[in-house]
Amino acid sequence: MENLGNLIEGFGHVLTPMNLLIALLGVTIGTAVGVLPGIGPAMTVALLLPVTYNLGPTQSLIMFAGIFYGGMYGGSTTSILLNTPGESSSVVTAIEGNKMAKAGRAAQALATAAIGSFVAGTIATVLLVAVTPPVVQFAISLGAPDYFAVMLLAFVAVTAILGASRVRGFASLLIGLTIGVIGVDQTGQQRLTFGIPQLIDGIDVVVVAVGIFAVGEALWIAAHLRRKSGEVTPVGQPWMGKEDWKRSWKPWLRGTALGFPFGAVPAGGAEIPTFLSYITEKKLSKHKEEFGRGAIEGVAGPEAANNASAAGTLVPMLAIGLPTNATAAVMLAAFEQFGIQPGPLLFTRESTLVWTLIASLFIGNLLLLVLNLPLAPAWARLLRIPRPYLYAGIIFFASMGAYAVNAQPFDLFLLLALGLLGFGMRRFGLPILPLIVGLILGPHAELQGRRALQLSGGELHGLIGGWVSMLIYASILVVLLWPLIGRFVVRPLRGRLVTG
Repeated sequence: MENLGNLIEGFGHVLTPMNLLIALLGVTIGTAVGVLPGIGPAMTVALLLPVTYNLGPTQSLIMFAGIFYGGMYGGSTTSILLNTPGESSSVVTAIEGNKMAKAGRAAQALATAAIGSFVAGTIATVLLVAVTPPVVQFAISLGAPDYFAVMLLAFVAVTAILGASRVRGFASLLIGLTIGVIGVDQTGQQRLTFGIPQLIDGIDVVVVAVGIFAVGEALWIAAHLRRKSGEVTPVGQPWMGKEDWKRSWKPWLRGTALGFPFGAVPAGGAEIPTFLSYITEKKLSKHKEEFGRGAIEGVAGPEAANNASAAGTLVPMLAIGLPTNATAAVMLAAFEQFGIQPGPLLFTRESTLVWTLIASLFIGNLLLLVLNLPLAPAWARLLRIPRPYLYAGIIFFASMGAYAVNAQPFDLFLLLALGLLGFGMRRFGLPILPLIVGLILGPHAELQGRRALQLSGGELHGLIGGWVSMLIYASILVVLLWPLIGRFVVRPLRGRLVTG
């Protein structure tokens, strides 16, 4: 009941004309960037970090949450109408959605995507309200060794699971950890400053995020520029018939059940549950012959999983301070920009802020539905913007934003260097998320590790606390050794079962 009271109070703060306008602006921008390939919510939040500093923490986070949810939905529009996913999590939607559009059922595909996103987002936000406070209570009981172990698990998970190569994942993590330790450490010693006074305070996470995401992506797109705009499938007002509703409501619920827990797991993201949802719907459908030719279940389930994962992502970010995808990592930087540290004490110290943010998710979901049902076909026309103008504008705003952080010309040189680093990472297939996670969590992992060692008088066994840290270390070993386990244990056992 206390949480319900806090949530009602949060709605009271959100339902003001200014905050509603901020939420509407957030979901509008989020949908727009979700439509445009390559401009994801992480890049947009990074780009707006310096711009929103004067808004204050509450309104900034309301806007960022709207961008996050809107970006998750926006990718489905171009997946359906253009067979061009705006977000990686919308790839699965394109499989059946574009087939439906070519068969003259674009209206139904857009409608089930919009309504499914609303249903999944609403249910997942209710789960967020129910699950986060118990997670906070559990997190309060953890000590420094446990937090150190949790952060190690995050490092291993985002490097070992993401991308095609573990080596590339760990290389990206190392780059992020290296950038994170630049400056003065806790003992007052300078690290990697090379005698440059501007580096003594470290590199601002906003400059890193804008450089890696915005400038790096703009340079990458410029190097592979396609001047031809996409051909948009014509469509009328999105709508669904009785049979479409009947075939969609169960996939919406199943997609929500798959998406929410995967969003809360480090490196889980939305890609895995959307694929699982598609496979599940294909197996359970009574219309298997339609899959591959435009089955509505293949749009409804993955889109629900996509949006549910967004709410799941906020559970570890708010309760533990652990980002599980790139957008959550940049939102964590937004908290730190205002001097707020997400984690167990956040609900005590910044209770109003947290519950206002959660309430804004409900409002944002409703605004997304109202916005996207009538305007979905119009969003696809954003792809008519000439790419040179679009990305030139991104670099301009990125430069202005990075300069505004400290008003130092040196930051512009840093921005260019980081943009070239981001371009190089894309060129050689290094995932971006491990770098951002290493940059943000690296200093916190160092702090918790130092505390654990101080409590044990410098003995390494101090890094092993209670059963929680032991269980986490066991999980890390399984993740690291899984290729060997699969090769020498799982495959032989499977072969024996088959032959037997």
